[in-house]
Amino acid sequence: MHYITKKHLSRRTLLRGFGGAALALPFLESMLPAATNVSGAASRTRLGFYYVPHGAVMDKWTPATDGTDFAMSPTLRSLEPYRPWLNVISDMGLPLAYTEDGSAAAHHSSSCATYLSGAAMHKNENRLGITIDQLAARKIGQETPLPSLELGIEGSSATCGEGWSCAYRDSLAWSDEHSPLPVERNPQVVFERLFGDGRDGNARAANRQQAASILDGVLEQTSSLQRNLPAADRRRLDQYLTDVREVERRVALAEQQASSDLDLPPTPVGIPADFEDHIKMLFDLQVLAWQTEMTRISTLMVAVEISNAIYPKSGVREAFHPLSHHSNIQANKDKLAQLNAYHVSMFAYLLEKMKSTPDGDGSLLDNSILMWGSGMGDSNVHNHDPVPIVMAGGGSGSIKGNRHIRSGSGKRPLSNLLLTILQKANVNVDKFGDSTGTVDL
Repeated sequence: MHYITKKHLSRRTLLRGFGGAALALPFLESMLPAATNVSGAASRTRLGFYYVPHGAVMDKWTPATDGTDFAMSPTLRSLEPYRPWLNVISDMGLPLAYTEDGSAAAHHSSSCATYLSGAAMHKNENRLGITIDQLAARKIGQETPLPSLELGIEGSSATCGEGWSCAYRDSLAWSDEHSPLPVERNPQVVFERLFGDGRDGNARAANRQQAASILDGVLEQTSSLQRNLPAADRRRLDQYLTDVREVERRVALAEQQASSDLDLPPTPVGIPADFEDHIKMLFDLQVLAWQTEMTRISTLMVAVEISNAIYPKSGVREAFHPLSHHSNIQANKDKLAQLNAYHVSMFAYLLEKMKSTPDGDGSLLDNSILMWGSGMGDSNVHNHDPVPIVMAGGGSGSIKGNRHIRSGSGKRPLSNLLLTILQKANVNVDKFGDSTGTVDL
């Protein structure tokens, strides 16, 4: 049993740098009151929701066996190292994603809109329903500086379908039925939301001239703090500061490349041109935000509906959306499954980062609930049942892993899982969206 005997450190301690910039701290044992049992100090559960459009090749996604110790499917193979935290959820769907319109445009819009809301779209209106992340933000997000963090890789949709608001495709999070929240693509903006001082770009640039890193500005305070910390806290703080410096370095590099004279694709300054660089940078920022409890809730859109993105590192040369209409040609389905597996491998990167990040008496992965999936099943026919869903994280001890869970019917609403997640995160509600029950996690 380990007791803290040193002076108690406030959980809200900030290191102040040049120009008012502030650096939050990760969880340290010294933040516990004296005579507190560290092993019994459960950390707050973090929630992360991830959306990939255009469904999946379901026979390559879905494990062949059910229950514990299931046979990992080809698409999910990169997640094998995280099996103890993993739950593959099959046979769930989005009943309200089917509209009277029935057009391809409507199916794409409703896939994204209904995914986290369990609500139906409304034609010629900008109306949906609150999403799971924002309901959680109302309940538990008020305890952190940022109630939630909305991230994304791509910009706004080019077309949205006649009569359908573009918000249904461009926003994963809705704070109420009329308020879609925009995603932030730019890692530089996210970094400064977490660690900056809110000044304009010119002021921030001048600040960077004074200090090569935000860490340089807090060096004296850091040294003073470390002298008074126990060895375990010093190691944890050192690793955290190393992570912050590395993310800051990569953000600055992306900013320099985007503002150079090279003939690069037009992207706002600070946004990496390479998909992997971009998503990994946003993942790293999510981890820092969760580690410091700047927020406990985040969403990330991997792509927008009808995305024509090409992912050279996946080994697939075809654009995403055209390939999703595979016409049941096996060669095309194999390529789409390869692309699905590539996207999942990005999720594996995040899980490794969280697994290796200490939090309380475990890791961030132990104290999180993450959901990765799509609002479409077979993209070739635009169906919404079943949809591909995989979950990760221990939910602060509330969720068992290493399972393939079948609900028994592709018509059972995904909202049942969303309701279960809310309850596991101590958001006390008995219904969400079109839920009809819960899932045994």
